[in-house]
Amino acid sequence: MLKKFLWIQIIFSALMVVVCILVIVANVKISSFSEEYLFNSTDSIPQCKTAVVLGTSKFMSDGSKNYFFYNRTKAAEILFKSGKIQFIIISGDNSLSYYNEPADMKKELVSAGVPDSVIFLDYAGFRTFDSMIRAKEVFGQTKFIVVSQKFHNERAVFIARKYSIEAYGYNAEDVNAYSGLKTKVRELFARVKVFIDVYTNKKPKFLGEKVIIQ
Repeated sequence: MLKKFLWIQIIFSALMVVVCILVIVANVKISSFSEEYLFNSTDSIPQCKTAVVLGTSKFMSDGSKNYFFYNRTKAAEILFKSGKIQFIIISGDNSLSYYNEPADMKKELVSAGVPDSVIFLDYAGFRTFDSMIRAKEVFGQTKFIVVSQKFHNERAVFIARKYSIEAYGYNAEDVNAYSGLKTKVRELFARVKVFIDVYTNKKPKFLGEKVIIQ
């Protein structure tokens, strides 16, 4: 029995080492690949027709403000008002009737003075992978600026460019370490899954009819 327990411990430890290596490699590779395509200022970012804002909920699970939401919408507003983009696609989750990331973000942008007519909603951006591929396949955009926090933009740009999309990231202001801890930990493992998606030629959960942006 003791010998069997020791073997279980050895196998478990080996698996944990493999997982740790995969996490480290995925994170280093994605960050280094995307670095040259990310920008903190509108002065230096290339001009694009469209920005893709990655959706998130307006409130945290405890009912408090989600500053990822507010910082992303503010960044999109700045990008539009600087003249760097003409249109905005808000891509997020609307899988439940009472949960609508794109619509909430649109309301925030319109209230900040961004015209309703330049905003397009992608309700099937269930995850970052889907948002990037749908921007190309559904909305016809092969060049765009991704708007999210830097850690998220790194992954989004990596995905987009692996699918022949000329993507750049405009980094929204990050949130404090405590508020963003759960999101940052989840991001570590999301990056491992990116390699599975990209190198197995994964398809979005849903595509649907094309939307023309002119």
